[in-house]
Amino acid sequence: MLRPAPLQFNDKAVIISPSGRIDECLVKDAATILDSWGLKTDIGRFALGESGRFSGSVKERFFDLQSAFDDPLVKLVFCSRGGYGVIHLLDKLNFSSIRKHPKWVLGYSDITALHAVLQKNGITSMHAPMAKHFSEEGAEDVSVRYTKSILSGQSVDYEIPVKGYESLNRTGRGAGRLFGGNLSVFCGLLGSKYLRIPYKGILFIEDVGEAPYKVDRLMHQLKISGVFSKISGFIVGRFTDYEEDDQMYGSLYESIRAVVEDYKFPVCFNFPGGHVKLNFPLIMGEKAELIVGDDHISFKQK
Repeated sequence: MLRPAPLQFNDKAVIISPSGRIDECLVKDAATILDSWGLKTDIGRFALGESGRFSGSVKERFFDLQSAFDDPLVKLVFCSRGGYGVIHLLDKLNFSSIRKHPKWVLGYSDITALHAVLQKNGITSMHAPMAKHFSEEGAEDVSVRYTKSILSGQSVDYEIPVKGYESLNRTGRGAGRLFGGNLSVFCGLLGSKYLRIPYKGILFIEDVGEAPYKVDRLMHQLKISGVFSKISGFIVGRFTDYEEDDQMYGSLYESIRAVVEDYKFPVCFNFPGGHVKLNFPLIMGEKAELIVGDDHISFKQK
């Protein structure tokens, strides 16, 4: 796996919108924060556009993304938001330039599809907050500060208290390459040429606005696809904006736990990642160590 170099003073960053449309003020606020880090930030030609729910046509969104990949001076590709739309671009992308000049690609949610195809091409990327989070929470927000430190070359090193999830967690240690992201987007790539499941990898999932029965179906899709038989650890991030379904066998998190009951890998719930303020950055495709203890979770990437 190729890992981009740490960002340096005066490195070039570009903000693009490969999925949904976004308010201009959010993008400009994020650019201001990136500039305050000592970066030189550009905004993609079509990043502030609007075409229905998207930031532009497929051709326009592809142009911004491929241009960012191909520019050897760009060191950070900052995706402004998720939504829906990266799937339109996957079969058009050329990775020859970014393999020669690896650069950080940052985002989450719908950007899960981009993380997956980058991993398939041997390049690590970052699951991390995007423009709305940067704008609303500011430069001193803990998730934003973690993002800056990791982009600057610091290791990922989280120690997180369990707090109420003891009955769902399964203790143990797992080590392997981190993969996954948004559950529904990730499952949409299963069986395609754009997804590779790393042997003994650590799977991370999160989602927003999905009914519990849909999450249960997606979890069983992972199971019958053989994903759970290949992993060494399982991280369940935050699931938000849903209502519990009293016609299910249990809560949403309980149904997730039930699907992996017969496996032995460690499982942790309520990890600070997803569509929430505590959205700690993770390096997708990078080796990781997960330790789930009785009262805390340890997650490290060097």
